[in-house]
Order: sequence, then structure tokens, then C-alpha cells
Amino acid sequence: MAKIKVKKVKSAINRTQTQKRTLEALGLRKIGQVVEHDDTPNILGMVNKVKHLVSIETV
Repeated sequence: MAKIKVKKVKSAINRTQTQKRTLEALGLRKIGQVVEHDDTPNILGMVNKVKHLVSIETV
């Protein structure tokens, strides 16, 4: 299974509650924080919901 790195690049202020919860579920709290996840359909769907707030890099 491939891995992806997800980095938070924008703030969640003035975003919907679902977007804030999605960022929290991904493990992202602070701007600049990077987390590593498996490349599963669940994770990719979550990243797609907040793609304007994060950057993605394949490991």
C-alpha cells in the first residue's frame, strides 16, 4: 500500500464544521503540520473534501 504525506497549508477559520472535523480526523491541527497516511479510498476522500486547505505528496 502506498503512503501519502498530507500537509496543512491554510487555516480552518471561517470553514464549515464538516471541513474542520475532516482536518481533525486526518490528524491536522496546526498550519505546517505533516501527517502520513496510507493511500486508501477513505483517506483520499477526506483529503479531497479539504483539498483547498492541504497539500499532498506521495511517499
